[in-house]
Amino acid sequence: MSDNGPTLGDLSAAAGRLAPLIRLTPTWDWNDDLVAQLLPRGTELTLKLELFQHAGSFKTRGALLNIMALGRPERQRGVTAVSAGNHAAAVSYAASVLSTSAKVVMPEAADPFRVALCRSYGAEVVLAPDVHRAFAIAQEIEAHEGRTFVHPFEGVRVSTGTGTLGLELLRQRDDLDAVVVPVGGGGLISGIAAAVKQARPGCLVLGVEPMGNDVIRRSIASGQPERAVDPKTIADSLSPPFAMPYSLGLIRRYVDDVVLVSDEAIEQAMYLLFSRAKLAVEPAAAAATAAVLGPLRERLAGKRVGVVVCGTNIGPTRFSTHLARGEGLWLTRG
Repeated sequence: MSDNGPTLGDLSAAAGRLAPLIRLTPTWDWNDDLVAQLLPRGTELTLKLELFQHAGSFKTRGALLNIMALGRPERQRGVTAVSAGNHAAAVSYAASVLSTSAKVVMPEAADPFRVALCRSYGAEVVLAPDVHRAFAIAQEIEAHEGRTFVHPFEGVRVSTGTGTLGLELLRQRDDLDAVVVPVGGGGLISGIAAAVKQARPGCLVLGVEPMGNDVIRRSIASGQPERAVDPKTIADSLSPPFAMPYSLGLIRRYVDDVVLVSDEAIEQAMYLLFSRAKLAVEPAAAAATAAVLGPLRERLAGKRVGVVVCGTNIGPTRFSTHLARGEGLWLTRG
């Protein structure tokens, strides 16, 4: 493993280890008359449909690599994790297929659909008042029960796992000029960027954060991990309490820029993805589309763009609420 993060050799080896346990998620060229009208002439979008991954998101890759690295005594004691949903589901799934147990801590405000998904994989779910208390509870579980903590967005194996997604995308579409990636704690974009920039240095890697939590953008500016300040966004999967040094280091080295999108833009993108591509996605998974249609529109004019659609873990009630708002915003947009 290089000091600069996972090498292409590391990523290829990890992809081989993961292959029997994950889905090779498809890409889809979004050839749509309305989308073409919304973008500058010649811009081409390819969606990387990671929402079809086991447990409903990209998080499964890193969770599997982390648990696969554990020895027999550690697997006997099990694992723990903190998450608003996707990481908890991924760890629960990974634990179930790798014959260990999971005890995951989730905020009380987590979507009940996600809580039920974790339990369906056999995990024990502990609810916490907020994400800060959730991390503290997970530390207590780790100390008292000997479970291994699987971090949601930090560490070599997390970035290596997401790097396999970047490698996979380039093998499916080797002509991309840019890749647009949702950004939460940085685990997803750090790995994708490491893969893309080492394989195709000229390909742009652009991140997208919600306006309600721009902790990574501020961390890039300051050069050190920052904490979230009063985070408020519908994209809870993109709303970590803080940044971390390893993933931030890869982001600062490999990512070209991070832009912000509003919750309203995310909901409009959810509606567009549903109405034109028939994809039911959570808010985080619509962020990249929102950026391509918004702050990145002119920058990506005439380019071949890979858009990462990262997850789909949202219950029908919350989804329908966001979809209805997105439709209303779309129909009344200026």
